[in-house]
Amino acid sequence: MVLMVVTACSAAGTAERPSPTTAAEAAAPVIEEQPATPAVTDSAPTAEDQPSAAEPAGGLPVFSLVPEESEARFIIGEVLSGAPKTVIGTTSDVEGTLTPDFNTPANTTVGTIRVDLSTLRTDNSFRNLAIHGTILETSNEAFRYAEFTPTALSGLPDSVTIGQSFDFQITGNLTLHGVTREVTFDVTVTPVSETRLEGLASLEIRYADFNISILRLPPQVASVEEQVILELEFVAVAG
Repeated sequence: MVLMVVTACSAAGTAERPSPTTAAEAAAPVIEEQPATPAVTDSAPTAEDQPSAAEPAGGLPVFSLVPEESEARFIIGEVLSGAPKTVIGTTSDVEGTLTPDFNTPANTTVGTIRVDLSTLRTDNSFRNLAIHGTILETSNEAFRYAEFTPTALSGLPDSVTIGQSFDFQITGNLTLHGVTREVTFDVTVTPVSETRLEGLASLEIRYADFNISILRLPPQVASVEEQVILELEFVAVAG
């Protein structure tokens, strides 16, 4: 996956509420007797202080994954009809956000990334049926999505230059087939501009660790590797 990159980034002062006036007092044109408007303290957030959905605290823009330009995939090896074969399953049904800080990369955060596994497709319709029916069981709503919730970013550079790629790692909780385990993705990302990121995040897991089993059906499928590579090749844009 290209940057499956990364995590989600006070107290209002209270003023003493004035006592309500009577109807007669309210009608009296005595300005000095009108209750004073409570003052806004320095700690009370005003409307201007509230971050918008696209601009969180700190004024950093939120970047969203672009499904049309992104792809989540798995890569696994098998022996099919006596010949080795690399199987690749892909989907563009991905969603997620991140908030990069180009000036101080260590402040970058990545939100939860979600992939709709029910739309995974390979080059073989029979294999697709097996994946959705007995392997990933995506007709079960509890197993339909894979979700990755980042908890830490490591290896970020001290500075970022537009147009230059850099590598880092994202650690977090991966939920797949009803099982949640901590994993770490290796990520390469390129800040194409101040409003566009392109990247690849990749990870190798044992699918058995997520209670996923793959039936061998000799002689057609003689063997399947125990490890599977998960990748997210992504484009994320601000706004």
